[in-house]
Amino acid sequence: MDERSGDGGGDHDIEIEGHKDFLDRNISGFSDKDWMPSVREPLLRSRINNTSQIAIVGANVCPIESLDYEIVENDLFKQDWRSRKKAEIFQYVVLKWTLAFLIGLSTGIVGFFNNLGVENIAGFKLLLTNNLMIQEKYYQAFAAFAGCNMTLAACAAALCAYIAPAAAGSGIPEVKAYLNGVDAHTILAPSTLLVKIFGSIFGVAAGFVVGKEGPMVHTGACIANLLGQGGSRKYHLTWKCLRYFKNDRDRRDLITCGAAAGVAAAFRAPVGGVLFALEEAASWWRSALLWRTFFTTAVVAVVLRGLIEFCRSGKCGLFGQGGLIMFDVFSSQTNYTTPDLLAVIFLGIIGGLLGSLYNFFVDKVLRTYSIINERGPVFKILLVVTISLLTSFFSYGLPWLSSCTPCPPHAMEQCPTVGRSGNYKSFQCPPGHYNDLASLFFNTNDDAIRNLFRSGSTKEFHLATLIIFFSAMYFLGIVTYGIAIPSGLFIPVILAGASYGRLIGTILGPISNLDTGMFALLGAASFLGGTMRMTVSLCVILLELTNDLLMLPLVMLVLLISKTVADSFNKGVYDQIVKMKGFPFMEAHAEPYMRNLVAGDVVAGPLITFSGVEKVEHIVHALKITRHNGFPVIDEAPFTDSPELCGLVLRSHLLVLLRGKKFTKNRVTSGSQILKTFHAFDFAKAGLGKGVKLEDIQIDAEEMEMYVDLHPITNTSPYTVVETMSLAKAAVLFRELGLRHLLVVPKKPGRHPIVGILTRHDFMQEHILGIYPHLNPHK
Repeated sequence: MDERSGDGGGDHDIEIEGHKDFLDRNISGFSDKDWMPSVREPLLRSRINNTSQIAIVGANVCPIESLDYEIVENDLFKQDWRSRKKAEIFQYVVLKWTLAFLIGLSTGIVGFFNNLGVENIAGFKLLLTNNLMIQEKYYQAFAAFAGCNMTLAACAAALCAYIAPAAAGSGIPEVKAYLNGVDAHTILAPSTLLVKIFGSIFGVAAGFVVGKEGPMVHTGACIANLLGQGGSRKYHLTWKCLRYFKNDRDRRDLITCGAAAGVAAAFRAPVGGVLFALEEAASWWRSALLWRTFFTTAVVAVVLRGLIEFCRSGKCGLFGQGGLIMFDVFSSQTNYTTPDLLAVIFLGIIGGLLGSLYNFFVDKVLRTYSIINERGPVFKILLVVTISLLTSFFSYGLPWLSSCTPCPPHAMEQCPTVGRSGNYKSFQCPPGHYNDLASLFFNTNDDAIRNLFRSGSTKEFHLATLIIFFSAMYFLGIVTYGIAIPSGLFIPVILAGASYGRLIGTILGPISNLDTGMFALLGAASFLGGTMRMTVSLCVILLELTNDLLMLPLVMLVLLISKTVADSFNKGVYDQIVKMKGFPFMEAHAEPYMRNLVAGDVVAGPLITFSGVEKVEHIVHALKITRHNGFPVIDEAPFTDSPELCGLVLRSHLLVLLRGKKFTKNRVTSGSQILKTFHAFDFAKAGLGKGVKLEDIQIDAEEMEMYVDLHPITNTSPYTVVETMSLAKAAVLFRELGLRHLLVVPKKPGRHPIVGILTRHDFMQEHILGIYPHLNPHK
């Protein structure tokens, strides 16, 4: 949704013409180039939107607003802060830490529940299929295998299609956009949380080449958002201290903790979770948040450890050596030879090339799927079922291409494997033999990764097996991402990377001292770096996953090389998805072409302002004919000798003030009366769809002619920049401070006190190039 007080175009043109007298009083003079150009809907080419910023959430197109991270320093805020007692401040601090603890506790329990569900459902499916194959009922085995997969896939797709479309995908791009200041509809709603949990269980158990790690990040953020709602009248949670969190600023901190907790729960990597939130998710950070996030992930680690110890007694069904268990890769080799380092460099280059190519194909597949998904829920479910059938065909059919291998004479575990998991799957082989390709396909994804990372087993997998498995994982990972189920990219990328890593390790075995399991880990690291472009957080996550600190130098080297190579071709996969979905994401750096423009070049008009004491009718008309969320307040005679900028007032605050009806018949200040009537909490941010709406306010004709004092709710210290400031400098300032509105003031005195307002939309490339099409976006 467009937040600018300077845009009056699009569908509101007719209404604006009808109120020309009102607008003429508030226009400060703008040229035609300042009007907002058409904005095409992301991914879709068939429709054009002229009035607002929009993005795709799930498969639905929805309007976008920004979050109010800035503290509104008006008279009510000052009164509330000055009157707050030490006991209340202490309660606020204690409650903030309590919420951090609850986020860690809840996310840890949900992460364990996810793994429990996946392990038991997938275990039942694999046992059923295995028992039928033992009886040589191969067609019935495939029917049972594919039927279970399709049923689970259809359940996951139905949940996403009909209940919470925003739960589709990994959710990391949405969380990343939210922490950047983008408020997209329903991305953190309770319905999204429920569908994310159960949809992820069904999707992973259905055998898709997807992971539950990305969805866990989104799940943690949803849990944090739910706990940080600031109380609920519906459920009688109206404790006074809970109201302190009815603002975007505190909620942002809690959601950052939730995202970190999600990674910690998915990988059992508490430090990696903190670094992931710092490096990839959050756009704004401070030392206090680091400490609180670390506390949250520590709680997750303790909870998971306790629950896993409980399950070792056999009380959790088929849950055992699945998720939440480390992929042990032990290295006794501390010295690296020249061939070893050359092999690692080669792995990094290959990972960068394959990762950038992977992102390219994911981009094309997402654009194709968007055409199918926008046709409706039925088409979403049909697409999911089709991909499920394709995945089942690959998983069941490809192991037949592999020959049977005699069991190793000194195997550490039973060969062939009896049961649902293990490294020596019998499949169609005679006694004493195993199918190495089935050991990868006929396991949960976590067990397949463990098999690939396994040390001391150079000849366990044939070269042809690794080539086939890598090709299948690479292809299936691409075609699966984008369907209407909760799906993460970590596991598909790790599977494919570990495959070609182990393949290269097997080939280089005679000249390298490194174990093939370590090559698999380095291959996974290289592919992760090539697709996601993270370094520090991935390095720590992999080390926590494998419990092998001796691999640190090699993992660092391979990540740096793969990221450098891949950055030469395209952006990281999450950055690509953020852009494809249309989220107006503010980058940490300004684009080069912004240096050729100044702030005054991109502000749009006409500009609608209010007087410090404004007529009710004018406020109501302005709110009716615009969707702007911020309006400058100008003090004029008789209150000042010459017009001067008083500050900025928010749309939501105006609606609360109008509903209170503290009007005066004469144009006089009445701030003291308003301060007695209202409290700062009355203007706190309401929950989704629960804010005051203009159509709900009944104002008669007599009240329309009255006046209302805006001074008590006006932010008297908004951030301002002079109109000649470089647009690049203004963009960095806007992003670093987490702003929603940035006021542009004139450089020379004697002019109208405000030139315009910069919002997130004004810094978007499409908007700027729409005004100045001659600019080269790469210079």
